[in-house]
Amino acid sequence: MLHRLSLAFILLGLLPPAGAQDGPVLTVDLITQDPETWIGAWPTDAFWTDDGAWVYVRWNPQGQFESDSLFKARAESGELVQLTAEERRNLPPRFQGWHADRLAYDAAFTRRVFDRDGDLFVYDLAADGLLRLTRTSARESGPRFSPDGHRVIYQQGDQLFALDLETGATEQRTDLREGTESADDQPSEQDAYLQAQQTRLFDVLRERARRDSLQEAAAEREDAVIEAPPTFYVGDKSVRQLQLDPTERFVTFTLSTRSDATQTRLVDYVTASGYAEEINARAKVGSPSGDQTLYVQDLARDTTIAVDLTTLPGATDAPDYARERGETTDSTRQLVAFGPYWRSDGRFAVLDVRTRDNKDRWIARLDPETGDVTSLDRQRDEAWIAGPGIAWWGGASSVGWMVDGRFWFQSERTGYSHLYAVEVETGEVTALTSGTFEVSNAQLSKGGATWTFQSSEGSPHERHVYRMDADGGARTRLTRLPGRNDFALSPDERWLALLYSQSNRPPEVVVEPAAPVTPGGRQRPIRMLTNSPTDDWLAYPWQEPEIITIPASDGVQVPARIYRPENPNGAAVFFVHGAGYLQNVHRWWSGYFREYMFHHLLAEQGYLVLDLDYRASAGYGRDWRTAIYRHMGGRDLQDYVDASRWVGDEFGIPGERVAIYGGSYGGFLTLMALFTAPEHFGGGAALRSVTDWAHYNHVYTANILNTPTADSLAYARSSPIEFAAGLEDPLLMTHGLVDDNVQPQDIFRLSQRLIELGKRDWELAIAPVEPHGYREPTSWADKLHRILDLIEHSVGPLRSDESEG
Repeated sequence: MLHRLSLAFILLGLLPPAGAQDGPVLTVDLITQDPETWIGAWPTDAFWTDDGAWVYVRWNPQGQFESDSLFKARAESGELVQLTAEERRNLPPRFQGWHADRLAYDAAFTRRVFDRDGDLFVYDLAADGLLRLTRTSARESGPRFSPDGHRVIYQQGDQLFALDLETGATEQRTDLREGTESADDQPSEQDAYLQAQQTRLFDVLRERARRDSLQEAAAEREDAVIEAPPTFYVGDKSVRQLQLDPTERFVTFTLSTRSDATQTRLVDYVTASGYAEEINARAKVGSPSGDQTLYVQDLARDTTIAVDLTTLPGATDAPDYARERGETTDSTRQLVAFGPYWRSDGRFAVLDVRTRDNKDRWIARLDPETGDVTSLDRQRDEAWIAGPGIAWWGGASSVGWMVDGRFWFQSERTGYSHLYAVEVETGEVTALTSGTFEVSNAQLSKGGATWTFQSSEGSPHERHVYRMDADGGARTRLTRLPGRNDFALSPDERWLALLYSQSNRPPEVVVEPAAPVTPGGRQRPIRMLTNSPTDDWLAYPWQEPEIITIPASDGVQVPARIYRPENPNGAAVFFVHGAGYLQNVHRWWSGYFREYMFHHLLAEQGYLVLDLDYRASAGYGRDWRTAIYRHMGGRDLQDYVDASRWVGDEFGIPGERVAIYGGSYGGFLTLMALFTAPEHFGGGAALRSVTDWAHYNHVYTANILNTPTADSLAYARSSPIEFAAGLEDPLLMTHGLVDDNVQPQDIFRLSQRLIELGKRDWELAIAPVEPHGYREPTSWADKLHRILDLIEHSVGPLRSDESEG
């Protein structure tokens, strides 16, 4: 494997010169420098535009250009040219796949309508011409072509409009109004008498009333000729997902009530004004949420129907944790519909429906004439619905129409996220992919004959691009460089622009033909468009960490990356990645690149370093993801306890010589380790940590622990603040004061708890200007210096003898 990696980077020109093993001496101050000046400014994006002539790269090498620098290159040559300001302003739309938004193209794929900065444009693919349709202070969005290609349907505010491309005439297609329809005020008996008397006595008043009546009748007749859209009053609700179907008969929209949940607040103390400024932030888990209702408006019949989603099978089924209390149904379950997703001919509409508790998902057919919904596929998970291509809580799942009229979606029904297609008329579901791997970023070819997607097939620690027939079957790998290949397929489907990286090299943009990998055959040309690392950074011999597995107490092999010291000092450091659902044991560049360098520093000083993809991590399927359901700090922490035992067996490192650290979810797990399993650890650093899940947000937490009022046991056994009395070892906590994600209140509440418990061997370091993810190099340096000091004094060479306490 190492030989293959070397060959790959010799090919790309990324390896440092031979003999460059005597690199810089790593220090905390060195590795926490501004990454652009120390490591190099790597590219962040690679994409094509609809004409397919150029691949575009967003890159700012060595900080020498403006932050939004764009370059372009021909796929055949690979020579980068920086765009001028004029070229950036007139850039064609970003290509996202021919069917990602099919209605944005005309029937022949010769034109595309899109919005940019609140205005509308039409791009002519053949002529490479850009036509601006609007220039207004209002924001136009969501444009699409009518089926005949003569009009553009778009949204402005809470209304839909149709723009005739030949005449320039604009027609309003909806009339959604705030408030409620007011009935004519009825006069009192006294006023009615006086009005009748006036009409009886005075001719001029009778004549005026007659003329007013004639004018009103004429206006009504004119409105009937013009076919003004029906008026619908939305009250004080917000309009969402406003659409006009391709036949222009049906309007669909969702009305949302505003939540009355109490919002949290934090304070920014270091401001330009010199005054402390209050910041409004999110609500807490379990706070009341607003209701959402889907409506269908029939413009031909002037009727508006509320869609009843509770008719879907299982809509009122209580989850298992509620059944434990004897509840079998729950009529209060809230359902939310996303879409509808209209077929281009307007014949069918499909909804992606979720329950608020995210334990049920339906792919459902909508009958717009009646508002009836029919289940095509139901996915039930007693933990929570998620996975690659499936949003944690609706709204952004990967779904769409196939050219043959089937509807495709992703599901974890086998335990891994795969592609499925359903016949909308019959409900017959076909699995297009299967296996112990995950599929993501799927897109159909222009003609609909093939899929191109990213997959973990072959190894969960790499990502490659594959091609497959539209009906499924054998998959052909298109990428051959080991690591991660995030792809952008060219419009002509001949080239892949890859944002490619390995464990010890930041991402670069590579272009290669979208052709099958043929082992032992003629090598295809691979063109590296960028080369980002600085000479100083390349001078250090960065490792590709070895990937191993550690046996867990339940018989499962847990993936880990290991950094082995040349001169062991008898101690180990465990790193815990954040987010819970995130992968960090892999062969590509990590978002934890500072920690990656820090782990090299630790290994140089003799520490064995382990980085686990504990239970709940991404990349290993549904069962791995949901192993923490109703008990965070249970199976996930046990994986680290088992790792502590393993380093004892394999390397003779006892639990009191094992330090643990991590941020966010990693900080939470560090606290749980020190509070509930102190015999397996000698100290830890908990960074920006969740200390009580009842104070975190709803979207993330309710999936895993339900809500505090409905499942108090899950919160009691998952929150570190409940176990603070168990602290026995040195603890460092750090937190940013403007962290609106895991808010400072979390760490202040735990600090007060530790004070009241009489605990002494802990420290809290505040970063006054930092949000959840630290930004300033000085803040990073302060944090890592403190972590290193904690490690040295708790498990390292500066550790005090037990006899000294």
